[in-house]
Amino acid sequence: MGLGFFRPSSALHPAIPRTSCSLPPITISPAYMAPISALYGSSSDTARKVFDDIEDQFRLDQDALIKITQQFLEDFRLGLGEYGHPMAMIPTFVTGVPNGTEVGTFLALDLGGTNLRVCEVQLLGNQQFTLRQQKYKVSEQLKTGEASVLFDYLADSVDAFLTEMTGSPTDSSASFPTGDLIPQQAYIPLGLTFSFPVEQTALDQGKILTWTKGFSAKNAIGHDVVRLLQDAFDRKHLHVKCVALVNDTVGALLSYAYTAGGCILGGIFGTGTNGAYVESVANIKKLGDSSARSKGGHMVVNTEWGAFNNTRTTLPTTSYDNKLDRESINPRLQAFEKFISGMYLGEITRNILLSLIDTAPQSLLFNGRSSEPLNTHYGLDTAVMSEVEEAWESGRVDAKHSVKTEGPNGVNGVVPDRQPAHFTDIDKLGPEDVTRLERVRGIVIQRLALDAADVSLRDAAIVRWAASLVANRAAKLSGTAIAAVLVQTERAKLGGGFVPEDEHIPVGVDGSLIQHYPNFNARLRDSLRALVGEEVERRVAIGMAKDGSGVGAALCALQAIKQDS
Repeated sequence: MGLGFFRPSSALHPAIPRTSCSLPPITISPAYMAPISALYGSSSDTARKVFDDIEDQFRLDQDALIKITQQFLEDFRLGLGEYGHPMAMIPTFVTGVPNGTEVGTFLALDLGGTNLRVCEVQLLGNQQFTLRQQKYKVSEQLKTGEASVLFDYLADSVDAFLTEMTGSPTDSSASFPTGDLIPQQAYIPLGLTFSFPVEQTALDQGKILTWTKGFSAKNAIGHDVVRLLQDAFDRKHLHVKCVALVNDTVGALLSYAYTAGGCILGGIFGTGTNGAYVESVANIKKLGDSSARSKGGHMVVNTEWGAFNNTRTTLPTTSYDNKLDRESINPRLQAFEKFISGMYLGEITRNILLSLIDTAPQSLLFNGRSSEPLNTHYGLDTAVMSEVEEAWESGRVDAKHSVKTEGPNGVNGVVPDRQPAHFTDIDKLGPEDVTRLERVRGIVIQRLALDAADVSLRDAAIVRWAASLVANRAAKLSGTAIAAVLVQTERAKLGGGFVPEDEHIPVGVDGSLIQHYPNFNARLRDSLRALVGEEVERRVAIGMAKDGSGVGAALCALQAIKQDS
């Protein structure tokens, strides 16, 4: 399986390209087949103790999950109470979400890296929309030159898009009906997704704090990004108005709300992670006596939960996590993200495998041999972990160790138990599991560039076991974030025993992990069930949000118009 684990984030390692990772297919030749004697490798008490110790470090029981969720809630409280906390809890000034009945046509501009994207989103009013879009390349000169030149290029790109879509320059908004929301306004409303750090002070105001991802445009830091863009539109005499500044996580919430008829949480579980949810304005105490707070009601809050527990007082830190953090470009920051996101899971797994290769006096993996991918920082991509788990889990049902999952996005019926089997049980595998393990072995040999003679079936089982440990922990920790939002919004009680009024609790998600990684969603739901009880968990409808940075930005423009009307 080829997965793209990427995110426009300053947490990206500079050595890793911001492109999707597409892995070529595996071909296992007869020469790759492991001797059957490899099934019966060494299983000394010392070796078993090493494996058991690693497994214990990654195991999260219900008490640990509850403790982590309680810390989440405490960090929510701190971030809502005052500015300056790692869990930033940023007010977005979005005070409502769409329900799918809205109609109209809106623009979105998405700037986050090498390309910018202009989108036209037509809302059809039946929880459906149509999307037209065009990408435009941002040159190095634009990234590093004057800000006014960069924003003029953004305006030119919007003009080019509109000219191409409508056949004429933007001298009117006649071809962009906005329904009853904007009575014949002489401009086209646009939402801006700006994937760089900003201090947002209103729905259409945000001060640029710094540039990342190779951008360093001059005379931009400290200026309002919406004003910079609007000035460029005005210089070009375009009848376009930037009415909303949006984060892609908020966009995911809005996008899913439109297609599902509502949404209380938008979550990103991909190369990076973040969450945005609908909070009572009364709880956002750091807004003080502002007009936004005096109006009451609800507001979407961007949690920035990737920075949860940067002190690591509660997160289940291992030596493998410490090594990853120490060697990262942002030590002691984005702690939660480093435990659960696709950017880092492969690196944690690589650290585990290296420790087993280096075990003395006798290596426990690959005959003590390593390889270039294993010796390279971030050399084991999370996509390889996904491929290994897919090869092992595909079509596998263990009737003896199974659980039933329910819920709108669950899998009804029997699915494999998510607890990884110890490698010493390999001699008890049936013929079908041996065949699956052969597939895993072929992946390990090719993806990790190892000599076939150094990779036994037991080695393949160890790699699968390590990948499962890391991914299982990530999914369970992801469940704590969702559980915390359910408790915070009074839709659940920690430990269960609470029946919410809502029959369905819609949660919109995006990201390669939850979309593609085998069993990630089921593992997450197992964790959620343990934290809030089956009665709440089965009501949580987890669905994929469509294009948070594009469609979501257009929907944020819609919300801006609704709030001003």
